[in-house]
Amino acid sequence: MTDNWKKAGLPTELPDDPMHWADAWLTEALAGNAQRNPNAMTIATVDAAGQPSARVVLCKQFVPDPGYLVFYTNYQSRKGRELGVNPRAAGLFHWDAVGRQIRIEGIVVRSPVDESDTYFASRDWGSQLGAWGSDQSEPVESKEALVSQIRKRGSELGLILKRGTQDLSAGSISHVNRPPQWGGFRLWATDVELWLEGADRVHDRAKWTREINRVSEDRFSTTRWTSTRLQP
Repeated sequence: MTDNWKKAGLPTELPDDPMHWADAWLTEALAGNAQRNPNAMTIATVDAAGQPSARVVLCKQFVPDPGYLVFYTNYQSRKGRELGVNPRAAGLFHWDAVGRQIRIEGIVVRSPVDESDTYFASRDWGSQLGAWGSDQSEPVESKEALVSQIRKRGSELGLILKRGTQDLSAGSISHVNRPPQWGGFRLWATDVELWLEGADRVHDRAKWTREINRVSEDRFSTTRWTSTRLQP
């Protein structure tokens, strides 16, 4: 890939594959600390009744070829349940400081088990305990009740907590397995839009689309991208 993506706007001849440009933008945002969490993205899902909902998650892996991104969550959370009913989602990266935005829409599937296991093992133990201790999206009486629930589940796992949910005592187990209700999702892109801020609201905006066809639980075959410029 060339460095054309560093220019102020998209080239007259749009690139064949938007995912490599999107990946380069994300890489630059991460390297330049564009914001506190440059890999933060909004994920929108829709439930069985057609009610949309959105929340911010962290993109933990961006794979331009064959074209998907990965985020992690509790499969029993609201977004997890909605994706179980309607496995389509829209993702949005926005870096206001540099005037760039990426919109990605597509089909969502669960990550392979080994991918989820590997990422879970890389997390700090507090985050691992949180995955076990929190029933994400479910009601809780108070923060104190949540802390008590997390501590109880930590004890059941073999973790010995001094206080709160942060400090371990000697004698705790050295390894925490991934909870079965927690893991990764892959958002396979069917639609990608790149947007660059322009003077007087003459923004640079283009969209790419392709067809994808499922060939296994977590893999798709893909067609070539087609592109078009859009008015801002």
